[in-house]
Amino acid sequence: MAFCPSCGAAVEGRYCAKCGTAVDAAATPAVNLPAVSAPGLPENTAAALCYLLGWVTGIIFLILEPYNKNKLIRFHAFQSIFLGVAVMVVWWALRIMLPWGVWYVITLVDLAFFILWIYMLIQTYQGKKVVLPVIGDLAAKQA
Repeated sequence: MAFCPSCGAAVEGRYCAKCGTAVDAAATPAVNLPAVSAPGLPENTAAALCYLLGWVTGIIFLILEPYNKNKLIRFHAFQSIFLGVAVMVVWWALRIMLPWGVWYVITLVDLAFFILWIYMLIQTYQGKKVVLPVIGDLAAKQA
């Protein structure tokens, strides 16, 4: 019985069933596929997805099993939840306090929150940890 020169597993035939290495020198080499370290999404993708639907996806990633144990993903999930709550509070407070004539200010605030949301998605997907004032500190304590 032949053994694989790469991983040492027993081989029946020309290729190792475990790692795909060619055992016979005349055989063509097998294609090396990248190893998968763990099932699921990469850390930066999961962290960015926490912001996709605001507090909803933040809660989802706090519930999902492999992601709720990762400290960085938990941080972004909590920050997403707190940011979503802050947006809702500011939105309702402005609508209650401002008269109808100056609601263009609310539109500017909505645009600012939209730009912040896009910024958080992009920066987090690129692997950068953006800590928002006040909200980020609360999220870090919870994570």
